[in-house]
Amino acid sequence: MATILEQLRSMTTVVSDTGDINSIKQFKPTDSTTNPSLIQAAAGMPEYQSIVDDVLQQARKDAGPSASDKDVAALAFKSLAVAFGRKILDIVPGRVSTEVDARLSYDTEKSIDTARDIIAQYEKAGISRDRVLIKLASTWEGIKAAEILEKEGIHCNMTLLFGMHQAIASAEAKVTLISPFVGRILDWYKKDTGKDYVGADDPGVQSVTKIYNYYKHFGYKTVVMGASFRNVGEIKELAGCDLLTISPKLLGELEAEQGTLERKLDPEKAKDLQIEKISIDKETFDKMHAADRMASDKLKEGIEGFSKALEELETTLAKRLAEISEPAVSR
Repeated sequence: MATILEQLRSMTTVVSDTGDINSIKQFKPTDSTTNPSLIQAAAGMPEYQSIVDDVLQQARKDAGPSASDKDVAALAFKSLAVAFGRKILDIVPGRVSTEVDARLSYDTEKSIDTARDIIAQYEKAGISRDRVLIKLASTWEGIKAAEILEKEGIHCNMTLLFGMHQAIASAEAKVTLISPFVGRILDWYKKDTGKDYVGADDPGVQSVTKIYNYYKHFGYKTVVMGASFRNVGEIKELAGCDLLTISPKLLGELEAEQGTLERKLDPEKAKDLQIEKISIDKETFDKMHAADRMASDKLKEGIEGFSKALEELETTLAKRLAEISEPAVSR
């Protein structure tokens, strides 16, 4: 009998949620996605030290001799994300997601400039923009940045997505893909209510199911990639979703499990549902966001968390830069 992972692959595109290249080689996903926390973890692994050192040395050269270690480290972050992305694309047949600095989440213009720079780095390395998804936080400003980028053929992945207002605005902006955060929604409800949730009762599962059905019912081209899973039960409840991005730990559990996996999400069934269409402008978006405590809390928390991970990564890079610069100074 086929494993649960094999059956899942027959109905859903499986994406690896890691910066660890060895894990990607092991599970052979179609696509892969990273974020600042995952890059920070991977950058600390001895086997990736040469990637980090090469990026830092090039950043030092680009920044010039007068730049501080801190400034060079900040410059190196984008290049490091692209360097990991390039390594990942040597393994996966599909696409890699590379994230725009979370500290720019409320700045449309700077987000666009950063996205263009990331794509330019990939294209300079001979990688087509069709193999890259630019990750942007699902703020109104991030969604507007994605709308402009998509018109330039730069495909976007809206991350930190928790509410229907974010999902509908993203679809109307014609973004390529959204990543609703299943596990983080569950975390919020468990903390807020003191209850535990399993299976179809999981609020994160219900949120993604609702978004998926809305998209398929109204024929939106934007695809749904469920993300941030806490257990394999959540993944099974979303079997049939366009894509699911899964950590190596949970991929291992799915690969080890036998049994029958039932398809839960189906585009044809979604077409027959009774669903009211909602039109989103900035005023409606802001109103719905303010009314959704969970989405408001988790978006704010997510941006702050990714920003903190970036700052930690820059500190790590600055420290490493000082270490590899010492021999040259001593001579």
